[in-house]
Amino acid sequence: MDELEPGIFRVTFALPLGIDHVHCYFLRSSNGGFILVDTSLGTRDAEAKWRPVLDALDAPVEAIVVTHMHPDHVGGARDVAALTGAPVFQGREDHAQCVRAWGERNPEVFAAYWTEHGMPPATVEGLIAESDRLISAVHWVEEPDRLLDPGDEVDGWRVEVLRGHADGHIVLQRDDVLIAGDTILAGITPAVGLYPRSRPDPLGDYLESLRRIEELAPRVAYSGHETPVTDPAGRAREIRAHHADRLAHAEAALNGEPLSAYEVSLALFSSDLSTTLRRFATAESLAHLERLVREGRAVRTGRGYVKAGM
Repeated sequence: MDELEPGIFRVTFALPLGIDHVHCYFLRSSNGGFILVDTSLGTRDAEAKWRPVLDALDAPVEAIVVTHMHPDHVGGARDVAALTGAPVFQGREDHAQCVRAWGERNPEVFAAYWTEHGMPPATVEGLIAESDRLISAVHWVEEPDRLLDPGDEVDGWRVEVLRGHADGHIVLQRDDVLIAGDTILAGITPAVGLYPRSRPDPLGDYLESLRRIEELAPRVAYSGHETPVTDPAGRAREIRAHHADRLAHAEAALNGEPLSAYEVSLALFSSDLSTTLRRFATAESLAHLERLVREGRAVRTGRGYVKAGM
C-alpha cells in the first residue's frame, strides 16, 4: 500500500483484462477511519485477497464508494462489504446502468447488438464466452446503502458525475484533489464506447466531462489506472485533441460505401487485437461515428455509416 499524500492511500491489484492493474484508494475519514473508493474484481476467496490489505490499515473501513459499474471497479463491492460491514455508496445513474448490464444481462441481445454493427459470428461467439466468464467476477451490490447524486458529499468529498467512460461515472473532489476513477488517465486515454442500453452519445458526454475537469482544474487526479495525473486540466486538453484527431480519422475511413462500426474499427485500430480489445475498438468506433452523425459529418444507413454529402 502506498501513501500518496497525507490521508490518501492506494492499493493496486493485478487484472487479467486488457489492462493489467487497477488502483483502489483509502481516504482517511473525519472519524479517523477510511473510505474505500473502488473494489477491483470480485473473487472466490475475498478473505485471501483483501485481508492483508485491511490488516495493514490502522482503522476500520467506514464506507465503500464505487465510481462506476465496470467489473474492475464494482466487481469486489459485495466482497469488501461482507468483510468490513461497511455500507456501499454508488452513483444513482451508475447503479441503474449496473442493473441493466449485470442484473438484466441478456446474451441474445448482447450478441444481436454486435452482429448488427458488423462483427463476424466467430468474434461474437468469443465475446459471449468471455462475458460468461467475467460475470462470475462481478459481485455488485443490488441495493446500495446510499445512492449518490451530483453535489452530494461523502465526508467532505463532493460528488461530481463525469459521464463518457461510463454513463453515470462519479468522482470525488475535495479542495484541489480529484479521486477520478477512469475519467482521466495518464499515458492512456479512457475507453469511450457505445454499448447496448446506454446513453446515445457517450463521446459527446465525455467531451463535456473533459470541459468540466478543465473548469475544476484540480492539482492532481488519482485515477483507476496508471500514475497520478499531475496536471488534470492540461491532460483533459490533450485527450480532447486526441478525440478530435480520432474523429477526423473515422470520417476519413468512410470512403463512400456504407461501413459498419466493426469495419471502421479495423481502420482506426490495430488488426491484431484480442476479442475483448476488438469489442472495445468497435464500441469506441461506434461512439465516434455517432458523434460524427450529430455533428453532421456522417449519416447512418441501413448497413452502417457513410460520410455526409456522399
